[in-house]
Amino acid sequence: MPLIKHLSSIISISKELEQELNKLTIKKTFAKGEVIINCNERCDRIFFIDKGLVRGYYYDDGKEITHWFAQEQEFATSFYAFITSKPALEHVQALEETEVIEIPYSVLQHLYKTFPETERLGRIITENYYIKLEERFLSLQFKTAKERYQKLLNSKPSLIQRVSLGQIASYLGITQETLSRIRAEL
Repeated sequence: MPLIKHLSSIISISKELEQELNKLTIKKTFAKGEVIINCNERCDRIFFIDKGLVRGYYYDDGKEITHWFAQEQEFATSFYAFITSKPALEHVQALEETEVIEIPYSVLQHLYKTFPETERLGRIITENYYIKLEERFLSLQFKTAKERYQKLLNSKPSLIQRVSLGQIASYLGITQETLSRIRAEL
């Protein structure tokens, strides 16, 4: 299972934990364009993306603002809602046909109680997520639009082929026209 392989790249996974994950997780497929999590709804599951691409977005003055992308071998959910049990602040949408492994919140809590190594896994994954969030924040605050686009090209080059230019521009905090000028310069 791809989830087991990914988790095993972080720490050693016991056979018992592997069996429990195989038993308690759910494989799902979402169609291209399908909204997986709706804004203002409770979110009680996290997804490991086996194949495909999703984005988190919200509306501001009627415009879609893309907040994040997640692709193969990454986790996706409305993290705020998942952790706090409050309504989601964003929509989560499949941008391609997407195959995921779903882990309900209750299952994750069960794994934390039953298998101590899952708490370590959770901490490491959360730390990595926080680092990405901090890097994104600093990039938006201190980097030029061209520098942000260049970083995206270097860190996730496949996104450029898989995501609309409007969504990329929104993610970078710029207009499509500015993105077009930057692309022409490069």
